Amino acid sequence: MNNEIRNTGSERRNLPDWLKRPLPAGHKFSHTQTVLSSLGIQTICTNANCPNRGECWDRGTATVLILGKTCTRGCKFCSVAKGKPQPPDPDEPAKLAQMTKQMNLKYLVITSVTRDDLPDGGASHYRDCINAVRKELPFVEFEILTPDFRHCQKPAIEILTDALPFVFAHNIETVPSFYPIARTGADYQLSLNLLKMAKEHYRTIQTKSSIMLGLGETDSEVKQVLYDLRNAGCDRITIGQYLKPSKDCLEVAEFVKPEKFEFWKQKAVEIGFKWVMSSPFTRSSYFAENKYTD
Repeated sequence: MNNEIRNTGSERRNLPDWLKRPLPAGHKFSHTQTVLSSLGIQTICTNANCPNRGECWDRGTATVLILGKTCTRGCKFCSVAKGKPQPPDPDEPAKLAQMTKQMNLKYLVITSVTRDDLPDGGASHYRDCINAVRKELPFVEFEILTPDFRHCQKPAIEILTDALPFVFAHNIETVPSFYPIARTGADYQLSLNLLKMAKEHYRTIQTKSSIMLGLGETDSEVKQVLYDLRNAGCDRITIGQYLKPSKDCLEVAEFVKPEKFEFWKQKAVEIGFKWVMSSPFTRSSYFAENKYTD
């Protein structure tokens, strides 16, 4: 399949068969939903309308969304609410500790909205959440999926040192040519710099990023992003299909076939990534708890 010719048509299309799946509703799904609701904990699963919510919740896993559910940015691929956020909830670290205990989690993925309004971008709140959970449950492993800390990258990296160890993730999201359209307020090089800074500062931890396909990017652009990420020291990569999460978001330009995702998986391995997940349903924290990928 040749992606070199852009397809930016805005027509809505029915999902192909490989992007259809039932919504599980077993015991674990219900238990996860109950625990999250009772503690008032936000998840990216719900706020971003993730298609994997049913599967992940049925496995008893979820990606928690800290620092509120209102973002200071307006990315056109994301359905998370945009506006003026509330101050961080001082009780949120304790709530996460309770959630982790009630769900008997061994691996916790923490992400957040972008908080350009906070001097440290929310880094100290990430640190406090990790340390609160670790105090109650020392065996839990962590992955953090952070914003780009646009105005405070170095201080944020320093602050997070007090919460090591963790997998440090920051999503590149798309190819640089689509940043003006899809990632308003973000900067491709700034995101690469953050991943490189984290790798150089923390040294022993794994760094991770994610890219969406289907916005109209070309093969050569995707390949360059993979090389750029590896040159920044990125160890792990997830590659998935962009799906329009709400009516105000960008249209899908292409539904990329499963075999193309397999091609990108092999290419990422060839380039040197140590952990690769690539499929239509892959998202940044999809099966993040797996130590290895096939």
